This record gives sequence, structure tokens and C-alpha cells, in this order.
Amino acid sequence: MMASVETAAEHERILREIESTDTNCIGPTLRSVYDGQEHGLFMEKLDARIRNHDREIEKLCNHHFQGFVDSITELLKVRGEAQKLKSQVTETNRCLQVEGKQLTSSMEELKQCRMQQSNIATTVDKLTHCLPVLEMYSRLQEQMKAKRYYPALRTLEQLEHTCLPKAGQYRFCSIMAENIPKLRTQIRDTAMTQLRDFLESIRKHSDKIGETAIKQAQLQRSLDSSVSSKPRPFIGRRSRREQAASTDSSGRGGSQALEQDSGILDVEDDEEDDEVPGAQDLVDFSPVYRCLHIYTVLGLRDVFENYYRKQRRKQARLVLQPHSNMHETLEGYRRYFNQIVGFFVVEDHVLHTTQGLVNRAYVEELWELALSKITAALRTHSSYCDNPDLILDLKNLIVLFADTLQGYGFPVSQLFDMLLEMREQYGEILLKRWNLTFRQVLDQDNYSPIPVSTEQEYRHYTSQFPLQDPELEKLPFPKKLPFSEFVPKVYGQLKEFIYACLKYSEDLHLSSTEIDDMIRKSTNLLLTRTLSHCLHYGIKKKNVGLAELVQVIINTTHLEQSCHFLEEFISNITNVPPDTVNTTKLYGPSTFKDARHAAEAEIYTNLNAKIDQFLQLADYDWMAGVQEGGTLDTSDYLIDLIAFLRSTFSVFTNLPGKVAQTACMSACKHISTSLMQLLLDPEVRQISMGALYQIHTDIVECESFARAGPVAGFQGDTLLLAFSDLRQLLDLFTQWDWSTYLADYGKPTCKYLRVNPHTALALLEKMRETSRKNNVFAQFRKTDRDRQKLIDTVIKQLRNLIAQHHT
Repeated sequence: MMASVETAAEHERILREIESTDTNCIGPTLRSVYDGQEHGLFMEKLDARIRNHDREIEKLCNHHFQGFVDSITELLKVRGEAQKLKSQVTETNRCLQVEGKQLTSSMEELKQCRMQQSNIATTVDKLTHCLPVLEMYSRLQEQMKAKRYYPALRTLEQLEHTCLPKAGQYRFCSIMAENIPKLRTQIRDTAMTQLRDFLESIRKHSDKIGETAIKQAQLQRSLDSSVSSKPRPFIGRRSRREQAASTDSSGRGGSQALEQDSGILDVEDDEEDDEVPGAQDLVDFSPVYRCLHIYTVLGLRDVFENYYRKQRRKQARLVLQPHSNMHETLEGYRRYFNQIVGFFVVEDHVLHTTQGLVNRAYVEELWELALSKITAALRTHSSYCDNPDLILDLKNLIVLFADTLQGYGFPVSQLFDMLLEMREQYGEILLKRWNLTFRQVLDQDNYSPIPVSTEQEYRHYTSQFPLQDPELEKLPFPKKLPFSEFVPKVYGQLKEFIYACLKYSEDLHLSSTEIDDMIRKSTNLLLTRTLSHCLHYGIKKKNVGLAELVQVIINTTHLEQSCHFLEEFISNITNVPPDTVNTTKLYGPSTFKDARHAAEAEIYTNLNAKIDQFLQLADYDWMAGVQEGGTLDTSDYLIDLIAFLRSTFSVFTNLPGKVAQTACMSACKHISTSLMQLLLDPEVRQISMGALYQIHTDIVECESFARAGPVAGFQGDTLLLAFSDLRQLLDLFTQWDWSTYLADYGKPTCKYLRVNPHTALALLEKMRETSRKNNVFAQFRKTDRDRQKLIDTVIKQLRNLIAQHHT
């Protein structure tokens, strides 16, 4: 019972669901019916429900049937009216069609006009966008043809980014778009080609640019020196304002400047003009600016900067490489400096007229490289130079070179340091030149006092040399100056040397004290090395006689006295008082003293050599016998020697007294010593008393010469002391006073104090040999035997004396 109730409820639910559900979704519902067990029962309920609905439909139709009939009746009535209306509409349509044909034709025409008008408007619009493209492309072609590449690049950028996108997709636009990269590459390559031409041009014309810049610096120096009160005009570089203006014009739109060709402009040198055209006037920098702007627009500025710097570094190395024969002429150095100045003037201008193409660090790096190369090259090439005039010209050129670059802001202290190094070389070359000059003066000198016959001649020589001799001035003409031509010539050469040193010291930015010190040191080198060597060379020459040596002593005396005038001369040209602290004193007095002493020594040496020449003529008969009751004559050689000495010492009157006295004493001592050596000569094995008497006679003559006072200034018999050794020895032998000698030997009051026992012994042994030789034939003579015994006894006593004192 319960199951039937549930089944009935389920069937009712299914029927409601079928009634309320869309027929498309009824499938699952029906499937649930067929899946169940009450299919037949459901079909019965379904039929019952269908019949129920049919009854409801029938009731509804019956309820509305009268209204339906009424509607049909009215519809039939309307059909007639509709037929009439249809006829009227058909007629009206016919009339309308007839009337509308003309309108339709007009409308077609209007449609065509509207379409044409639209097409025209579209065409105008497209042409509005295309014509600027064509015009711009035409302008681009004209600019490329006229080589106005920077404006062409600007036109190209506008064409690509503004005009072509607005024009649309046309074939000619595609062709233009395809050509744009090619044109950009063409512009870039052409700009680079012009830059290469520019770099090659300035490399070739660096000499001209540098020459112009150096002329500017030279003009500036002359202006500074001549018009110190006027404000300093800016020459050699443009002012910062002018540089900024040039930068603005080149950066913003100086298209005219950018359109010029690369190269060096022709500028005529006008010596009458006060201003020399600057480097910016000689060089057209537009290729650099143009290429820089083009590469900047192309986004390749770094590539351009690297290329430019790399190429300029290569050019710098070429410029800094000197020619192998640069040292031969000044023009070689000038070309070298002109090229370097030209290079750095261009770099300085590029530095100040472009923004970042080159920077200060890059320029300073190049300058450091240049300084090292320049100083090395100058040290090497200047070392080959042996001409002081060329060194001086080179120094002036280097100073001008340094001043020029210093005007452009480059540090040049190393160049001035190198000039101070070259100062040593210049000094050495000067010393070599003055060495030849001094030697030439010495060789040409006649070693005679200068004769002057007129006041004019006298003033001529006193203007060349500061002679201060009031007594000489009082003497009437003609008269003689005490010195020879050598003195004024040497004094003049000393002043010339000082001037030469001063010329080198100019423009080196040194203080007066430093210049004074350099000149004094160089002059001291000239005095102590060059002049001293030349004087000694003149003194030591083989053909220099005693008269010449006497004149040398007189000359050096006057030169020594003139040294303080040289001190004053240096102080006057350097404006440094001679009494300034730490001022170097001239070594002239010591130099001339040394030369004078050397001349004095040479006089003594030459005098002794002359004496030796006379002594070589001595021909003593060492075996001569004693003449009974007769007097011996002085040897001929000694008579000639005394005559020579008298004439020689008469020349010494102009010498300082000490020199003459020393020479005279030295000559007498040399004669005494030489005669002593003759007695003790080992080759003379035997000496007789006759020979000793002859030497005794000669010594008497020498003593007579000494007593006569050949040279003034000796006190008493001082000159006789030169012969005292030989005199006492001869007295001892001729007087045979051995008892006195042996008894008083060693006592201060001994008569024969200067007789050496060894000397006496040697002479006695030579006399014993003579006695022995004579006794071979006269051994039966008692007197000879006694004399032989006496000699042997004295020899024995002398030996004992020597032995005692030796012990």
C-alpha cells in the first residue's frame, strides 16, 4: 500500500516536470520512467492527464468561438477594402516609380560626386603627408650633393622619425626607408674621410702653425719689454669669451663654418702688422666639429673620440721623433720645435672649442710624453754640438719654444731645468774655444813690453786694460808699457767670456744672484782650468827663453792686480754687489800666482840648464901637476858662464826682487853643487892637487861674481854662502889642515863645519890613487913616500871618525 502511494507520488512529480520542463531536457525524466518498474501505470496516468488537458482546451475553445467567428466576418469585410487599397497603392507606386526615376538618376550622380569628393579629400590628405617627405628627400639629395652633411643628417633624422611615419605605406616610402641607413653610412664615411684629410693637413702644416704661434710669443715678449705700462694684450690664444662664442657657434648652428673644407688657410705674413694671425685663423677646424656633431647624432661619439685621440697620439710620436741630422743646423731645431708647437696649439684649440673631444688629462698626458721625448732628443743632439754660437742660438730657441707653450698653459719647468744642464755643456764648449784663443794669443805674443809713442796709443791700451801706474803716466813719449800684448788681449777675452756666459743666462727666469753665481763659477773654471793650462803650456814651451819667462812673470803680475776690476765688471752687469753674502770670489789671483810661480820655477830650471850647458864645456885635467910660484888662470867655460849670468841678471831688473834674488842664489848653488859633483864623479878615479888648485881658482872667480852683487837686495855676503861647502872643502885640501878638521869636527865653531867626512874621504881616496900611480915609478923618493903615508893616515883617521859618529 505504501509502495503504491510512493509510486503515484513519483509519477505525479514526473508529469509536473514534463509539463514545466523544456522538451529538449525531457530525456532524463523519461529515462527515469523507463528505468522504473511501473511503466504501464505511468502510461495510464499520462493518458489520463492528456485527456484532462484536451477537455480543458475544448472548454477554452468553446468559450472563445463566438469572438473568432466575429473576427472572421470582419476580416472578410476588410478583404474588399484591402483590394481597393492594393489598387490604389499599386497606382501610387506606379506614379512614384515614374516620378522617382529622375530622382534616382540624380541620386546616382550625387553618389558619384560624393565618392569623388571623398577620394579627392583622401588624396589631398595623403599628398599633404607625402609632399613633405618628397620635399625633404629632395632637400636631402641637394644637401648631399652640396656636401652639407651635418644638415643632411638632421634632415635624414627628421625624414625618418617624423615624415615617413605620417606618409603611410607607399612603395616610394619603403625605398626611402631602405636608403636611409645607406645615406647615414655614406655621411659617416664622408665625414670620417674629411677628418682624415684634416688630420693629414694639420700634420703637414704643423710647422707653419708652430711658426706662427712662436712669432706671436716673440711679439708678446717684445711688447712686454717695450711697453710694460700698457695692459697686456692677449696674443697667441683667443680669450675664453671668444672660445666660448666659437664653441656655441660650432655647436648650435654654425652651419656656414661647418661647411668649409678642411685644410690650412692661406694667411700672408705681414711684417708691418703688430699682430700675427693666430692658429685659429690659420686652421679651419670645421671638419672636426662637423665630424664630431655627425658622430654625436649617430650615437657614435665615443668611437669618434677614441679614433681622434688614437690618430693624434700617432701624429704626436711622429712629430716628437727628430731628424738624425737635426743637430747640424739651427734650422733643424727650429723645424722640430715648430712642429711640436703646432701640434699642441691645435690640441689646445680643440680642447677649448669642443666639449669633451679631448680633455685636460689627455692633453697633459700627451705633454708629459712630449716633454720626456723633447728633453731626451735635445740632450742627445746638443751633445754633438761643439759650436757655442749654435748652442746659444739653440738656447734662445728653446726659451722661445717654452714661453710659447707656457702661454697656452703647458708646464715647461723641465725645459728650463734642461737648459741649466745644457749650461754646463755650453760652458765646456766655451772653455774649449777660449783655450784655442788663449793659445793663439800666447803663440802670437812677442813677450816684449808694448811701445807707445802717442797719447792716443796709450789711451787705446789703457781702455783695454785697467793700468794704474801714475809714474808711468808722467813719463814722456815714447815709452813702454811694462806688459806685452798678451795682457790686454787676455783681459779682453776674459770679459768676452763673461759676456758669453751672461748671454746664456738671459731669459732663463733666474735671479740676479743666480746669474752672478753662474758667471763667477764659469769664470773660475776658465781661470783655473783653461787659462792656467794655457799659461803653463806657454811657460813649458821649448823655445821659451829666460827673457820670455821674465815677461810672463810681469804679465801675470799685472793680470793678478786686475782681478778686482773683473769682480767689479761682473757685479756691474749682474747688479749684484761684490760684498753680497755667499758671493763666489774669482780665483784669478791664485791662478796668476800659480802661473807666476811656475814661470819662476821654469826660470830657475832654464837657468840651471844653461849653466849645465856651460859646465859641459868644462875640461879639467884631473892629473895636472902643481905649478910652482905661478898663478892659475880661470877656466874659459867659467868666464863665459859668468858673463852670461851678468847679462841675464841685468834683464831681471823688472822682476820682483825676491824672484831675482832666488834665481841668482839658485844659479850660484847650482854651480857649486855641479863642481862638487865633478869632484865626486865616479868616472873621475884620480885627482891631483893641481886639479884642486884649478877648481880653487874657478871658485875664487865665482866668489868675486857673488861679491859684485849681480842682483840687488842681498845683505852682506849672503850670496857667498852658496859656495861655502865647496870653499871649505878646497881650503881643507889646499891648506892640508887635517889636524884642525879632525880636532874640531862636530863643534859649532869648527872652521870646516860644512865639510862632510864622507866627501873628504872620497876625495882623499882619489888623491891616494894618484899618489900610488906616481909612486910606481918614484918609490925611492922620500917626500912622495911620506906624502903617501900621510894620506893613508888621514884616510884611516877619517874612517875612524865616520865609524865613531855613525855608532
